[in-house]
Amino acid sequence: MGISGGAIMKFGKIYFAILGIVTLIFGIANFISTCAGLELSWGILGIPSEMFRGGWGGLVIIFAGLFYLSGLKDLSKPSYLSKILVGSILIWIMAGCDIFGMITASIFSEGEGNLLIFFSSGKQFIDAYAPPYTPAMFLLPFSLVVIYYIHRYKKIVREQRINAKVE
Repeated sequence: MGISGGAIMKFGKIYFAILGIVTLIFGIANFISTCAGLELSWGILGIPSEMFRGGWGGLVIIFAGLFYLSGLKDLSKPSYLSKILVGSILIWIMAGCDIFGMITASIFSEGEGNLLIFFSSGKQFIDAYAPPYTPAMFLLPFSLVVIYYIHRYKKIVREQRINAKVE
């Protein structure tokens, strides 16, 4: 069952195509930086080189990009819209892990010399939230747009059901 979405669905197709390509590029960069053992940083974007976050996280981001691109065929059908939702959920999981890691790292101090300081000072706490940010954290706000399209889809389906009952 398809729905009519007009210009909004066309915009969504373009938006998620761009987001899918950017996501795929970030995922490939994550994976390659891990294989090469290089930690890349460019402006506010930092690509980690550790195995879990860079390697496995890179694969998850690659699959998120592939889900975005595979869902572009027809956003008016729930099967394709759900592929885009799965791509967004993968980004949300990786970004959530990164944010959780950032929060937990900001609480405890690394210690200075032989002193064991359990909690970070205020400056250390704030500095832990400074850039660079991982690609998943960078993509997080852009991936939230899928929520609008889900609500839009539900609204159009509800209107179609009401119109079918009236006729």
